[in-house]
Amino acid sequence: MGTFVYSSSCLSWKNNLGRQLNSSNQAISRGVPEKGCSRIKVAACSKEDAPVNQDCEKSAGSLNRRLAIVSGASLISSVLLFPGEGSAVVKQGLLAGRVPGLSEPDEEGWRTYRRPDEKSGGHGVGWSPMIPYSFSVPDNWEEVPVSIADLGGTEIDLRFANPKQGRISVIVAPVKRFSDDIGEEATIEQIGPPAKVISAFGPEVIGENVEGKVLRSEVAEHLGRRYYQFELEPPHVMITATAAGNRLYLFSVTGNGLQWKRHYKDLRKIAESFRVV
Repeated sequence: MGTFVYSSSCLSWKNNLGRQLNSSNQAISRGVPEKGCSRIKVAACSKEDAPVNQDCEKSAGSLNRRLAIVSGASLISSVLLFPGEGSAVVKQGLLAGRVPGLSEPDEEGWRTYRRPDEKSGGHGVGWSPMIPYSFSVPDNWEEVPVSIADLGGTEIDLRFANPKQGRISVIVAPVKRFSDDIGEEATIEQIGPPAKVISAFGPEVIGENVEGKVLRSEVAEHLGRRYYQFELEPPHVMITATAAGNRLYLFSVTGNGLQWKRHYKDLRKIAESFRVV
């Protein structure tokens, strides 16, 4: 009773690998004796052709392995180059330090970002685990890559932006940089009063002295933690400062003149939403 050997290349006619597979099939077919099973058509091999049958099976197995390799590479390429629904996590996972942290939009279209516990950070050796922080943004804001060449250097933990509305940055600095007397459970009050904090750390945000630029200075308290809130001009920027663990957090929201004029209400809401959790 004959044994049928089916060519895997028959499946290739319905996908975009047909051209490559046909080349492989022709190369393999040229190396098989005339008594062998064809790679293009279905053939019956009798018992008398047992040695040839073995050659058929070996060649078919080799072709199948090639097909598996090509198909696997094609699948990986389609995920990386043409990401579709469900591939966002894979795409984010390829970027060092970037882990998604945005919630779904609420009824007003705002989303909450919470720093993921598993997110990496370039803050030097020996740092204790970072206490997470959160803030809210409209639905059309997105995280953008951080460069150590940016103002703030390696102490920039996060950037967000919307081309039409403005930009966000989070600077996280070790409190030991400012005073050896501050312990592992720092508070913003230990670092200093609002005027001292903005004078010392404002330049890290705007890149210049803040003297004469502070339009507003307020103190807010949420769940027992104090936050210093400042508005500076020029440039247009709002800064929220607090401390937690062994770190100082500087959250800034900035925009150009037109963005400030059109979106001031939303930008201020973003600035005042910052919390260390």
